[in-house]
Amino acid sequence: MTSHTATLTTARASTYLQQLCKHFGHKVEVEFTPTDGRVTLPMGVCTLHADETALALTVSGEAENLARMEKVIGDHLARFAFREDFTLDWQAAA
Repeated sequence: MTSHTATLTTARASTYLQQLCKHFGHKVEVEFTPTDGRVTLPMGVCTLHADETALALTVSGEAENLARMEKVIGDHLARFAFREDFTLDWQAAA
């Protein structure tokens, strides 16, 4: 299993975490609190952590699925955070 991480600097991290989890929760298994979330998609898992200044995202799965995971999570986040000007810079997890 391989993991990539990205961070969105924002004061609305908890709001975005909850929006993402509630949205995906209509179709897949999701667990979340205001500060931590886990979305289990058919192609992998996304974990999220929010604090006062940022939303940290980690996608994990088979290497061939990570680009798709990054796109799915990133596209959905962009819809919810449309007022923010950001680009997610996905990096291999340490």
